[in-house]
Amino acid sequence: MTVIADDSNEACPAGLVSLAEKLADVGGEIALRYFRSPLDVDTKADESPVTRADREAEAAMRAILAEEVPDHGIVGEEHGVQGADSDYVWILDPIDGTKAFITGNPIFGTLVALTYRGRPLAGVISMPALNERWVGALGHPTRHRDPQGVTSTVQVRACDDLEQAILRCTSPQMFAASARDGAAFSRLASRARLALFGGDCFCYAQLASGWVDLVVEGDLQPYDFMALLPVVEGAGGVVCDWQGQPLTLKSDGRVVCAGNTRLRDAALACLQQVA
Repeated sequence: MTVIADDSNEACPAGLVSLAEKLADVGGEIALRYFRSPLDVDTKADESPVTRADREAEAAMRAILAEEVPDHGIVGEEHGVQGADSDYVWILDPIDGTKAFITGNPIFGTLVALTYRGRPLAGVISMPALNERWVGALGHPTRHRDPQGVTSTVQVRACDDLEQAILRCTSPQMFAASARDGAAFSRLASRARLALFGGDCFCYAQLASGWVDLVVEGDLQPYDFMALLPVVEGAGGVVCDWQGQPLTLKSDGRVVCAGNTRLRDAALACLQQVA
């Protein structure tokens, strides 16, 4: 298997991109099998919901990895960490947006990411109920497959003025644990032209396609954001934490995603402003 050097810009091997899409196919198919069907909903330790669909989908994805790349590590939302010190590590979120899923809302996704020694190589944002998919990979432009099956490359749109930006965030409750973060986000939202809530991973797909300009969130886990990085960056966007640092598996879960560096910097300045 091709190895990516840490300091190179070598493109992600096509076989690994295909494997990422295969995982998204399997996870999404299982999610759709249970979508809008009666399901018991359990509550995890972090008070987030989980269903049989989440667990079964991730188990199927992990089974494929065990068969095809048994030496690779896995970080999954539902079944934990395995081989996290491996060079290649897959990060899986079988149903991103479980709250949407259990309420019959089609805006949920299947996320697949691959890293090499911590560096993002590939990411898939798949929206099973919408029959849409975004695929990003190092050295490749981000691709979007629409509901009719037509694939095209996508690009962020040009907006570097915060006052003209459309801002997205899944929920203001993401900032409930920190009054300071909540105030910072409210300040940012008041300056944006439009601020919309809801969407989970779909927010980042919208940004990659040039439909929105800025996504700012908090309280995320690596399986929530690692797949988004190659998708957004391959479309010309930028992603960082609230201090402007690159996102890693050890990041604190606060994310800023923008169409360009000027808009990112404006958002960071607003978030970091002393009240």
